[in-house]
Amino acid sequence: MPNKLITITGEELMCKELPPTRMVVQRLIPQGLHVLAGAPKIGKSWLTLWLCLQVARGEAIWEMASEAGSVLYLCLEDSLVRIQERMLDLSDSAPPTLHFATMAETIGGGLGKQIEDFLVEHPDTNLIAIDTLQRVRNVSGDLNAYANDYRETNLLKQIADEHRIAILLVHHLRKQGDDDPINMVSGTTGLTGAVDGLYVLKKDSRRSRAAKLIVTGRDIEDREFTLEFDRQAHVWNFISDDSGEAFASSADETLAEVVAFIKAEEIFIGTASQLAEKMGSRTRPNILSKKLVQNQTALAEMGIVFSNSRTGKQREITLIYEPPVDDGNDSNDGKIDSGLVSDLLSQPSQLSSSA
Repeated sequence: MPNKLITITGEELMCKELPPTRMVVQRLIPQGLHVLAGAPKIGKSWLTLWLCLQVARGEAIWEMASEAGSVLYLCLEDSLVRIQERMLDLSDSAPPTLHFATMAETIGGGLGKQIEDFLVEHPDTNLIAIDTLQRVRNVSGDLNAYANDYRETNLLKQIADEHRIAILLVHHLRKQGDDDPINMVSGTTGLTGAVDGLYVLKKDSRRSRAAKLIVTGRDIEDREFTLEFDRQAHVWNFISDDSGEAFASSADETLAEVVAFIKAEEIFIGTASQLAEKMGSRTRPNILSKKLVQNQTALAEMGIVFSNSRTGKQREITLIYEPPVDDGNDSNDGKIDSGLVSDLLSQPSQLSSSA
């Protein structure tokens, strides 16, 4: 007999605090399964190696902050001699959190167990790169191309989702051109549709040092970077972001607005629309509400107590600033007495939304 479906109501889901999407590289590489595709010998492996090195060090990728962690690079088309030479070209040192392997099992043939074992030994892992996808494929004669692509990607995606890590698959492009570079990724839509992010490295001319990195994904904005390969440093340097957007700072601007506003106002009760209006924020109310729900813990660490509830036909937000207690000073500098916060939250009707 089939197991009963486990469901959650929309109301419960809207209020539930869930961990935000983990960003291995801010605005570029979130948790999940991703494909980096490009023509042969275009420089995909140099880019992948540098990304792995930067993340293992916790250093920025083109001004976008990375989260330091253990990194596993399965460089399955290289020898240890070539990897060593490339590492020496990139840097004179490497962190002990960067791990390499030149051999691995196939998907469905033991690779999943190998990755799981590595994650047990290195629980701080946040990035795994597999270069190339073709090396770990195990084509089954019992499945059509679409079904095989989907099955293989789903096995790796389950590992990425369960452990909240990023897995980057280095892959190839078709020889046929297309107006949309994403359609040039080798394989069926079972591959491109199942992954969380796609990164296409594309040159107009093989002799050119310049290339476009087209980025699209479920948890990141579509972007197009212009890069240039430094043949002496063997690094892809950032030239421009063709989306016209500036790089995001490490602090979320929307949350920074909320923190500054509540520290000044001390209390707010009202809808997300009213909060955005009072702050003079251009952030849409639904996005503002989403940021608050997803970052309740971060707000609490900054002394801001957040709750939301439904009153009638609208959802009401309560924000209260509870400043850190200074044991050396009996004065609370005019801020709310921390002992009243729980009472205020349990009886929000006592507060005015214009407070």
